[in-house]
Amino acid sequence: MNSKRLFTEHPYKIILSLISCVLWGSAFPVLKISYEELKIGQNDMNSRLALAGMRFFLASLLIFIFIVLVMKTSIKVGKKDLLNLLLLGSIQTALYYFLFYNGIANTTGMKGSIIGALETFIMIILAHFLYNNDKIDSTKIIGLIAGFAGVIFANWGKSFGFEISFKGEGLLIISSFIGAATSIYIKNYSQKIHPFLITAWQMFLGSLVMLALSLPKITKGSMVFNTKSSLLLIYSAFLSAVAFSIWYTLLKYNKAGEISIYRFFIPVSGALLSALFLPEENFTLPIFIALVLVALGVVFVNKRSNKKGKEVADFK
Repeated sequence: MNSKRLFTEHPYKIILSLISCVLWGSAFPVLKISYEELKIGQNDMNSRLALAGMRFFLASLLIFIFIVLVMKTSIKVGKKDLLNLLLLGSIQTALYYFLFYNGIANTTGMKGSIIGALETFIMIILAHFLYNNDKIDSTKIIGLIAGFAGVIFANWGKSFGFEISFKGEGLLIISSFIGAATSIYIKNYSQKIHPFLITAWQMFLGSLVMLALSLPKITKGSMVFNTKSSLLLIYSAFLSAVAFSIWYTLLKYNKAGEISIYRFFIPVSGALLSALFLPEENFTLPIFIALVLVALGVVFVNKRSNKKGKEVADFK
């Protein structure tokens, strides 16, 4: 079977879509465990920024190797494109993951994975104003309501109040807005440069920005690497490289709407894996309701685009 058939035929493309989403979902408990293993302090933003920089530096190298050895393509880009990619990397990788890493440190893996689904719903709203052929209809409205309701239930406290902090859930919500906006930009920019090159270069340049800002401020003992924490870092880089590579290849051969429906598995897998690997996290009724609502929301916002085959940018 050739590679194109692998990414276009059922059930292979469904399996690959779910693999990509599970990898992204696993990032939530992996980060929580990494912070604990590395002994990163609760308020140590520099160490978390350095950790993100290391992760995406390694991930970018993996994608560059894939481009050269597997795709047999040059990684060279023009000077003007390099400046655009530096700006994109500073926002999509450096700023986004500064917010994401610090937000995750101040909330649970379950709530983080569910709030992360906001990116899909925000992107649907942005697309309504940017694309004439991708307007919000009644089906998408149902999906948006379900999705936002899911986020509310995820943050519903034991005292039946809305529990949210700026350092935790607030930073994740801001990162979702940034992720949605840059995904729309990448959709347009990928008409000029292959998405693999965009991803590799913006990860590489963004990681250099993060490392340049954080490493000079790292003090002795602020990050304690051992075998487990090192393996978690390598896995984090691996999951980013593989998930993005699979997803962008699927987008190359398929309409985005045909596979974006499976993104509901990101919050589902993120919550399930958090419950499995994080002893302090347990399923509650609000979390269960939130997962159901978010999953239904993602299905509904993609339902019509599935039927009409419209192209919608939808990657995390």
